[in-house]
Formats: sequence, C-alpha cells, structure tokens
Amino acid sequence: MNVSKIEWTDRTWNPITGCTKLSIGCENCYAEIMAHRLKAMGVGKYINGFKPTMHDGILEEPIKWKKSHTVFVCSMADLFHKDIPFSFIDKIMSTIRKTEHHRYQILTKRADRMVEYFSNVYIPKNIWLGVTVESPSEITRIEYLRDIQATIRFISCEPLIEDLGNIDLTDIDWIIVGGESGAKARPMKPEWVRTIKQQADEQNVAFFFKQWGTWGSDGIKRNKKANGKTLDGQTIQKMPKLAIG
Repeated sequence: MNVSKIEWTDRTWNPITGCTKLSIGCENCYAEIMAHRLKAMGVGKYINGFKPTMHDGILEEPIKWKKSHTVFVCSMADLFHKDIPFSFIDKIMSTIRKTEHHRYQILTKRADRMVEYFSNVYIPKNIWLGVTVESPSEITRIEYLRDIQATIRFISCEPLIEDLGNIDLTDIDWIIVGGESGAKARPMKPEWVRTIKQQADEQNVAFFFKQWGTWGSDGIKRNKKANGKTLDGQTIQKMPKLAIG
C-alpha cells in the first residue's frame, strides 16, 4: 500500500530507488541503510542495493489509487540524480498529469538539474517542489528553487546539521525542520530550530517541526520517539496553503 509514516505525507511512490552521496546531510542516509537491509531480506526491488535503479513496472501505480493522496515521490532516491535520464522522468511526469486528484511532493538535493529539466517541461499544478538545505553551504539550492514556478515550493532542513543563519524565504511556501536519527546521528541544537521558525513566522512561511531525532532538545541521546516532536512545549506542524490558481 506504500502508506507512509512520514508526518508530512501519506503515501510514497518509488519508481526510482538508490542514490549517491552529495553533501553533508547524506553522511548517514536513512534510505541507503534501508535499501541494503531490504536487499539482504531478498526484496527484489532492491537487488541493486542503493545503486540508482529505475522501475518501469510501477510507473502507473498511483493511477490505481482512487482516493486523493499526498504522495512523496522517490523517498528512497533523488529524482534528479545524474544517472536518471530525463526520458524516464518524463514517464513519471506523465503519470502525475494523469492523476490530478493526488498532490505530489518532489524533494531533491540536485536543484540545478531540477531547474534544467523544468526549463523545457510544463510543471503540473499538482506538484510541490522542494530542496534539502541541511547546512549553510547548501543555501544556494533555495535560489534554484525560486526560479521554478511550482504551485508549492518547500525547503526540508532535515537532517539539520548546522545553524543556517539568515535565510531569504521569498516565494517559499513551506519549511520542514528535523533532527537526524540513527546510531551515528549528529545532534541538532534548539537555537538552530528557533532561528528558522522565527524567520518563517516573520516571512509568512508555514513551519513544520518533524522531530528531534536521536538527540533530544536537552542534548541527551535516546530513542527518537522519547525525544518527541515538540518545540518549546508545542507541536508545530503547519502545512502550506493549497491555493491553486
């Protein structure tokens, strides 16, 4: 059923699996760990482990979902990886256009290639486009995102590895923040999160705090469920305004 446990979506669709490390946030990639685990379990889709792999057989999977869903595209990959030809991305876009009742979330670290693709391709109204910004060195990805006329533009600061400082959120609709999980997780400091939230509030951008991860707000390492998802005693998980016009 591809039902997702990710708080900001309800389905995942992975016509591509696998990726390669690109920036500091990739160091402890959850998708890589999961892919190797699934390969060891004998799951056919992950026979190549975490090598970028295209799956033609599930390209039309969302067409079968009659109820409207918010769908995270390629949660186990990066759609705009250099090894994925634009011709295959075209097939994914074809399915998205055929299923206007779904909302598709596409998140990438390869913002330059995303801009290159959409420079010659119409962006369907039911697509949300986002970039990952985990450290100050990756803030330039936001500039690429701003150049694209998507219905919703969003930023994912997960895992947030460093203080991002001042961020220009002009033309950004939504920002997600979360700490890293796993045995090798790096801590996220509360002041980094507060700074992002303050700027989101000031610039009228919906702010979504997903989780603390393995390190709590008190700097203690424990189970991520125990650390929770409250910021200064509040659960703040706003979604973007969905006005489509």
